[in-house]
Amino acid sequence: MRKKIVAGNWKMNLCFEEAEELVEELIDLLEDVELKSEVIICPPFPYLEMASDYAQEGFFKIGAQNISPFEAGAYTGEVSASMLDSMEVSHCIIGHSERRKYFNEDDKMLTAKVNQALEHNIIPIFCVGESLPERESEKHFEVVRRQVRHGLFHLDTDEFAKVILAYEPVWAIGTGITATPAQAAEMHAYIRSLISERYGEEVSKATMILYGGSCTSKNAAELFAQPGVDGGLVGGASLKAEEFVEICKLA
Repeated sequence: MRKKIVAGNWKMNLCFEEAEELVEELIDLLEDVELKSEVIICPPFPYLEMASDYAQEGFFKIGAQNISPFEAGAYTGEVSASMLDSMEVSHCIIGHSERRKYFNEDDKMLTAKVNQALEHNIIPIFCVGESLPERESEKHFEVVRRQVRHGLFHLDTDEFAKVILAYEPVWAIGTGITATPAQAAEMHAYIRSLISERYGEEVSKATMILYGGSCTSKNAAELFAQPGVDGGLVGGASLKAEEFVEICKLA
């Protein structure tokens, strides 16, 4: 049976003192809670080492929000997979719609990032999702199919089995609008069918697929209860310790 995962994407928020305070508050709140879910927090790069030190207490794992497609070298401003691995970063968000939109990350680059992560034992949290115009023109399945195939289907079965997917409809990210439970379940089932066609039913059933897009404590329980929804990739709500822990409890 697949476990539930709740990952918090802090995006580009908080100064160092605020970040450390949030981590300490999370630890205090999680200490007295028996969770069934695995918790991952994804702070900005400058806070990864601090968060990793706290994570040794065992309440959560640490993920990065980005990773370089390059191994090493003269790539000013980039952070390599080996650097992240050396800080005991276990996961990395790859393919988030904000990276695709604002930083022009295409399929070729995302494939290279996935490869770098896996080569250094970092688990990709690979994001897919359609824009509002694509949903309204009924191209959402086509868009997600292309993103999944181009970003991940070059992997062999053993490599793919290490990947976590996250379905994040772009029109629901940071907007307060959430996909209905039925819409989430439908897309998760579709993604799982694509995986089954490529890698077989056993791999498809074992693959973890998270939902992201204005996930809060008010809608998490209903979303997580949908068939094929294995938890959430949480944005804004992950910056509020009590709210985020409440979501973790619901997974």
